[in-house]
Amino acid sequence: MKSQDTPFEGGPMDGRVLPVLLGPTGHPPKTYRIPVPDPAGGPPTVLVYRRVPRGHSKRLGLPQGWKYAFDPEGKDSGRPRWPWSKPDATAGPAAGGTPDATRDATPDATPDGRRDDADG
Repeated sequence: MKSQDTPFEGGPMDGRVLPVLLGPTGHPPKTYRIPVPDPAGGPPTVLVYRRVPRGHSKRLGLPQGWKYAFDPEGKDSGRPRWPWSKPDATAGPAAGGTPDATRDATPDATPDGRRDDADG
């Protein structure tokens, strides 16, 4: 497989360059996780880095390579974020986690389940 020397910015890996395996499209993975063992023997700490463009070309604005930026929160559900995906269960009412009661209180434009066309 191909690999590419990719720089890391921020966090404990700041300034280091590591060879990262490229995927079938020729890009490194979107997230890079580095497990750091605990000296006391506990569970390892996982450092999360996100892929960001290193720069853009002048004419077309295409990415000119990639680098990894440190993500201190490191929250990732591990699933794709499609528009039709359900929000996380921990999300509040503003994020769509629970249904809004005022949404059901408004009347429907076509009451009693009738069709909404002028010919019918």
